[in-house]
Amino acid sequence: MDEQLPGTGQPSEPAPAAPEAPAPRALLQFENVTKRFGEFAAVEGISLDVQRGEFFALLGPSGCGKTTLMRLVAGFETPDAGRVLLDGRDLAGRPPHLRPVNMMFQSYALFPHMTVGGNIAFGLKQDRLPRREIAERVAAMLELVRLEGLDRRKPHQLSGGQRQRVALARALVKRPKILLLDEPLAALDKKLREETQGNLIALQRELGTTFVVVTHDQEEAMTLAHRIAVMDRGRIAQVGTPTQIYEQPNSRYVASFIGDINLIEGIVVRRDTTATQVDCGAVGYVRLAPPTAHAPGTRVALAVRPEKLRIAAEQPTEPSEIMMQGNVEEVGYRGDMSIYKVRTRGDLLLKVTVPNLSPAAERRARIGEPVWLSWPPDAAILLDR
Repeated sequence: MDEQLPGTGQPSEPAPAAPEAPAPRALLQFENVTKRFGEFAAVEGISLDVQRGEFFALLGPSGCGKTTLMRLVAGFETPDAGRVLLDGRDLAGRPPHLRPVNMMFQSYALFPHMTVGGNIAFGLKQDRLPRREIAERVAAMLELVRLEGLDRRKPHQLSGGQRQRVALARALVKRPKILLLDEPLAALDKKLREETQGNLIALQRELGTTFVVVTHDQEEAMTLAHRIAVMDRGRIAQVGTPTQIYEQPNSRYVASFIGDINLIEGIVVRRDTTATQVDCGAVGYVRLAPPTAHAPGTRVALAVRPEKLRIAAEQPTEPSEIMMQGNVEEVGYRGDMSIYKVRTRGDLLLKVTVPNLSPAAERRARIGEPVWLSWPPDAAILLDR
């Protein structure tokens, strides 16, 4: 029943809908940014947003432009075109020491003649903060990075992991809006690197500071970051969560750069409401369900991660499985998994990884033995570039 206006007997007008709240503005924005060194375009036409409180990774091989992007934020380089905005304000013309940004270098760049406490306090002293506030902030940072009691030591008296934490504390003590991390774990051994990754994740979550890390290490980016920008020759190839980047790469480049991948080249021959059929040459015809948007005649690559493949001595009985025969060419044992390289028809070499769930798991197949490879249709994606 309609509500009535008082004293009129007439239905009341519905209350106007509340206006939608505007989407929160990204903390860091690159707007069509280009940076050249002579004829070489280190960064070309990049537009990218980093959200407040995000752990964001710039990932790519050497020379792809990721460090240049970071230096543009820090103020060590200036863009030739486009804008870099922090909290909606253009950073153009602001020198590095006046930007609410701090950078942790790969080499840590600690002052060898200063104590741990002196290194951490250095930036605060440059800003001429009161002595008491400096002492309180340094003490809080020492506790945060678990270096209590080491404030009087010099850098050469510390382990590599401890020096890394001093550099991190020095960068965070000024409470920057963004912390830039340039290959921060490259100098650490594998075990210490994994431990430090956990420390960084916990620290970022506790502080809520926006972290932007530059790395060439795919596993490091996947472990640390909420989102990743994969870079290629000065451009952004794909931006997404680690799951999106790994499970749904948008190109052969991204699929090959992130983890291991099997790429089987083919041509789309048919597409209907239930599936897409691909002619993979000597490998045969592959039917993928659900259907993709690729039109017949499109050259594609069938991309399958090694852990999605199954290997067996007998032909699989599941009719929906995609399957092919081959011979084992290489076997590698890595403790937690075994790695098989299988040569199939058409001289195609496919990689399979199998977890070792029992002591005899590594003896699943031997070099030279015939095997069957199979995978469910939804385990593969089609890439057209």
